Amino acid sequence: MLELVWRGVIIGLGATVAMDIWAILLATVFKQPKPNWAPVGRWFYHLKSGRIFHDTIATAEPYRHELALGWISHYAVGIAYGMMLALFVGPIWFAEPTFLPAWIWGILTVAAGWFLLQPGLGIGWAASKTPNPTKVRTLNLLAHTVFGLGLWLTALLIR
Repeated sequence: MLELVWRGVIIGLGATVAMDIWAILLATVFKQPKPNWAPVGRWFYHLKSGRIFHDTIATAEPYRHELALGWISHYAVGIAYGMMLALFVGPIWFAEPTFLPAWIWGILTVAAGWFLLQPGLGIGWAASKTPNPTKVRTLNLLAHTVFGLGLWLTALLIR
C-alpha cells in the first residue's frame, strides 16, 4: 500500500510539472497569460475561516504569502490526484501503464476547478462569469489532458 502511495505522489508531481510546462509553452508560443496562483493561494487561505465562495477573490482580504500558498496548493492538489489515481488503478496498472485511465482521470479532475475553485474565486461555475467562458473551459480541458498525459508518462518512467 505504501509503495502505491509513493508511486501516486511521484506521478502526481510529474503530471503537475507537465501541466506547468504546458502553461509555459502556451505563454511562449501563443502569448497566453501564465497562470497566476496568487488568487488560488488567497482562496485556500480563506478556507480556514470557512469561506468557500467569494463574489470575487480580488476583494477578499489579501494574504502576504498567497502566491507561495497558491503554488504549494497547486502541487499538493496534483499530488493528491496522483495518489487517488494510484489507489484506484492499483499496482497492476503500474506494471503496464496505459494512457486511457490516466487521461480519463485527468479530465475528471477538471470538475473540481469548474465546480469548486472557479465559483470559489467568484468567476462562476465553469468560468461562466469570465469574458470568454468557452476559451477558459477549452484551455482547462487541454491542461487537464496534459495532466493525464503527465500521469501516464511519469508512470512509464518509474515502471
